Amino acid sequence: MKFIDEPISTRYFTQDDRIMIADGLARGVPVKEIAMNVGKCYQSVYREIARHRKPDGTYQPFYAHGCAFAARKRPKPRRVAIDASLCKAIAEKLEQHWSPQQISRWLRRRWPRRERWHLCAETIYEAAYLGAFGKITQKTLRTGRTYRHTKGRGRTREGALKQMTSMRSIHERPASVELRRQGGHWEGDLILGSDHRSAIITLVERKSRFTILEHLSEGYSAAQVSTALIRVVTGLPRAMRQTLTWDQGNEMFQHAATQRATGVKIYFADAHSPWQRGSNENTNGLLRQYFPKGTDLRTYKPGDIALAVEELNSRPRVVLRIELQIN
Repeated sequence: MKFIDEPISTRYFTQDDRIMIADGLARGVPVKEIAMNVGKCYQSVYREIARHRKPDGTYQPFYAHGCAFAARKRPKPRRVAIDASLCKAIAEKLEQHWSPQQISRWLRRRWPRRERWHLCAETIYEAAYLGAFGKITQKTLRTGRTYRHTKGRGRTREGALKQMTSMRSIHERPASVELRRQGGHWEGDLILGSDHRSAIITLVERKSRFTILEHLSEGYSAAQVSTALIRVVTGLPRAMRQTLTWDQGNEMFQHAATQRATGVKIYFADAHSPWQRGSNENTNGLLRQYFPKGTDLRTYKPGDIALAVEELNSRPRVVLRIELQIN
């Protein structure tokens, strides 16, 4: 196969990336270490190896690159657009309130040898949003949305991968932090307003559950979050600046600069693991009594924020009394 190796985007593997993967596998290097060297997340490297290895199970970079080129998207008709029977079968199941995931699995079970009908759920969603099955209503899709809901806080795949290669995992956090016997270890997150146009930074100290709020009325880009965190954290006593645990939101893209300016070590919880920041998640739930979901956080004044902080920090907490008795 003849093709020109022109990079499309940094999110895709290049021929040099695949050579590095093959060399690492030949030397017995762990896949996670290979991913760090390539600059991609390890899940992507695992998928690359599984998807483009040869029939004998070996991974050969030039063979893999050729397979990737052959599978590259081109202007071509969609399956539901050229196959009326497939389109009708999917439309009937949508009318019966089946989800695209259920339809995808059903197509594979019902017609195991008709591989052109084996569509993933995302392909069915995309076809629905393009109008292949008629106007989208709650009878077509349960949400009734007419667009693909963006996941994450404006996170781009490229930005997420750059952050992932340099962030410090919660599993590297000192075990003493779990004991909650020393002050200065914080958990942080954002609560967002309507249309995701404004936010409030919430910081909760793990031992005392002391809460700090910082209003971001003009937006919550990585630069704005970093500036606000530096302003808040540097105002704390040095002994209270030990660690900060956050989720993997793109708003922490400048975490390295925040660490340098404040001296606090920042750790990131695992994806989809809110229990690893349980104190902060619980506090965010309490704060919704003051800042209900769906409201525009830009309408709140500094006095409103201060009142919420004062009342929250004045509340008696059973958990603190229990921990005091244990200690």
